[in-house]
Amino acid sequence: MKFQAVKGTRDFYPEDMAVRNWILQAWRDVSLRNGFEEYDGPIFEYLDLFKAKSGEGIVSELFHFVDRGDRELAIRPEMTPTLARMICAKAQSLPRPIKWFSVPRVCRAEKPQRGRQREFFQWNADIVGVDDVVADAECILVVLDFFRYVGLTPADCVMKINSRSLLAALLTAKGFAPERHADLYVVLDKRDKLPPEAYAEVLDKVTRSAEERSDLETIVQARGESGLRDLATLGRGNEAAEAEVARLRSLFDTLALMGVGDYCTFDMGVVRGLAYYTGVVFEGFGRAGLQRAICGGGRYDHLLQALGGPPMSGLGFGSSDVVILDLLNDLGRLPASAKVTSRLDYFVIDAEMSLFPVVIELTARLRRAGHGAEFSYRRQAIGKQLKQASTRQAAKAVIVGAEYRDRKALVVKNLATGQQSEVPLDGFPP
Repeated sequence: MKFQAVKGTRDFYPEDMAVRNWILQAWRDVSLRNGFEEYDGPIFEYLDLFKAKSGEGIVSELFHFVDRGDRELAIRPEMTPTLARMICAKAQSLPRPIKWFSVPRVCRAEKPQRGRQREFFQWNADIVGVDDVVADAECILVVLDFFRYVGLTPADCVMKINSRSLLAALLTAKGFAPERHADLYVVLDKRDKLPPEAYAEVLDKVTRSAEERSDLETIVQARGESGLRDLATLGRGNEAAEAEVARLRSLFDTLALMGVGDYCTFDMGVVRGLAYYTGVVFEGFGRAGLQRAICGGGRYDHLLQALGGPPMSGLGFGSSDVVILDLLNDLGRLPASAKVTSRLDYFVIDAEMSLFPVVIELTARLRRAGHGAEFSYRRQAIGKQLKQASTRQAAKAVIVGAEYRDRKALVVKNLATGQQSEVPLDGFPP
């Protein structure tokens, strides 16, 4: 019987592992330099935790099972519930603000497609315990800092920003009762993700008149600075709407001050379908190549309280390694170094079979000294061993030959320049 990897999962051969390590390290580097601390949690949680956060409908999207103690468990599809549970457990002792990030492996029982797998690595960063708009800006900044880190420019991607609070205020002002908002959010979030005819069909199910449909389209089509001005006019006299417009303008001013304003734009079409978002919401999109969402997040001011914790505001985002790597591949932005399985400092070569024991001893000495060192398992000509050293991307070759036998010296060859020199064994490695 021939076995294959389960559909929607990936095998990481050494060259693939190098790329995976590169992207995860980039996430860590950017998170740490922006003041976030790393955390992690179990790969499975009680199923009820995910139900409490996302509702019963989430069950069909999870890999879940019953353990030997008849407990209903689920493999984590994201980190926000785990984050909330962990913070709730120690809420009184954790210093504020809580700025945490994680890079877990997560699983979702969904149909694999371009940019999406059933198993993937997800970058999460959250700021909990701060209501200020500066926290909103910082959460968005760390994403954009990563874009810059991997060479994505404003020509390659855009951060679309909106406010669920503003949307709620405008919907209320237009006569949409608050109890209808959750269903409207789910539908509006699909506006740019469904064919026009499919979107019109689901819109008809949540609206009651042509006037309602027109009002929704007027609101959700607002884009850019002109769109924000139009909504400010539409919400004039509505205290909640005016406050949210002012907060959004403050957010864009802060992002400009942080030097990332050219990545950002206002887009009322970004709604985020999850019910727990309460304020600013945002999604990063590729402009070229993979033109779809590459990250998303927002403010969730009541989530911790809903999961049994104290009232604490928070916001965060998530991004998948699958969609980021697809975009970078499309744009040709993966660095050559990310495709290398490993980088060796030295490749030790024996010019004569009788000197192979010296090669083994010298390689071990190099490794003890902290250098990456390797040798050939096969006894073969120097030329073939040098070719193997180049294939392994070794910086230098160390040749043990007549120089060693005659005067206890080694020949060290720089494989990039071809220059070589003789060094005494006692002084090696330098």
